[in-house]
Amino acid sequence: MPQDPMILFSWLNTKLRDEYPSLEELCAAEGADQDQITATLEAIGFSYDPQKNRFV
Repeated sequence: MPQDPMILFSWLNTKLRDEYPSLEELCAAEGADQDQITATLEAIGFSYDPQKNRFV
């Protein structure tokens, strides 16, 4: 999983669009901490929209 927040943002949205129906499922499959991901992206102005299944 990318460490740079902007690359992480792009990588996550691509994975969410192409492979996973939710952030929860992506985190479970990738072994990632959902709270940490959310906090990292919120720090640069993005939040997860479950209706759109992407960070905006």
